[in-house]
Formats: sequence, structure tokens, C-alpha cells
Amino acid sequence: MPGTISPGIIITPLANDELKGPRGAGYRRMLEVSAAGRAGTPDEVGNVGALLMGPDGAFMTGSDFLVDGGVTAAYWFGELAPKSMVSET
Repeated sequence: MPGTISPGIIITPLANDELKGPRGAGYRRMLEVSAAGRAGTPDEVGNVGALLMGPDGAFMTGSDFLVDGGVTAAYWFGELAPKSMVSET
């Protein structure tokens, strides 16, 4: 069991539509303040899959690999953190 991949915003036709839609400004803000400062690509997610399924990933088992460019970290600990979360720490 190699594990799972949890991608963030990955540039696909659907993501492009979402970035231009009613919630687009929020999504673009998430990307701007993330460590990577951009959305991911399908190839970047594929590279993680290739690592997990290949010989170099043989000892990586049962883990989830978050591939979101730092958006989740920005939400919990950075500029996107809810004010109540920031004041508690």
C-alpha cells in the first residue's frame, strides 16, 4: 500500500473555470499567500505518484502526501489563519 496523494489547486480546465468563477478571488488569494505562490500542475502530482509507485518509494507506506504548495500551512499558521486561531497561539 503506497499511500495517498492529496492535491491542492492543480491547473486543469476545471480549476481554470473555478479561478474565473464567483469564488475565484478567494482561491487566487489562497495561492498568492502560499509558500509556492502558485497552483500546481498535473505533472507535479504525477511525479509524487511515480515516486510512490516506483522503487524509490518502496519503503513509503500508509502515508498521505499533501501536494498543495503550502496552502494548508498558510491556512493554519499563516496569513489565511482564522483570527481566532492566531490569537490562541
